Amino acid sequence: MINSRVLPFLLVSRSLYKPFLASVIIFQFLNGEDTNSEAIIPDLKIRLINGSSTTLHQLSQDGPLLIDFWATWCVPCKKVMKYLNQYHEEYANDNFKVLMINTDTPRSIGKVRGFIKSQDYSFNIGMDPNKILSKKLNGMIMPTLILVDKGGIIKWRHQGYIPGEEIEIEKQIRRILGKSINEEIEG
Repeated sequence: MINSRVLPFLLVSRSLYKPFLASVIIFQFLNGEDTNSEAIIPDLKIRLINGSSTTLHQLSQDGPLLIDFWATWCVPCKKVMKYLNQYHEEYANDNFKVLMINTDTPRSIGKVRGFIKSQDYSFNIGMDPNKILSKKLNGMIMPTLILVDKGGIIKWRHQGYIPGEEIEIEKQIRRILGKSINEEIEG
């Protein structure tokens, strides 16, 4: 039998549990919490903006791959792009690549091409207008970054972007490349 003095506490604590849990999840989302899963990324086919096709395993077969889901309407996505392009170029000799997967609608393909061309980015651009890849890889929140190693194993995942997080992104890239992360990283 439950003590009558404990019963009100149990009722209150039970009614506060769900809102507390929801607030923890929201806090993690707003703070761009990272996760490590060690799962193998599925070998999904991706259509590139230049009209060719490839798979995620082909892109990661000779070195690490950073996948980023983005859209032209996403301001944080556009802010992180310049850093991702910088890392794509800076670590190219280590076979590191960046794949930006755009999730805009099929009608927006011209807008996507125009934006990319105006920025002179060199990373790979994939198209996911029907959001098939973003659903399968849980990339519906933008930006979502997924870092996979040469074998296609997911080593790091991050959702959201606020200025300053590019330093952590580069640390994760350097870690997967086996480079020192204690050196000064420019932000």
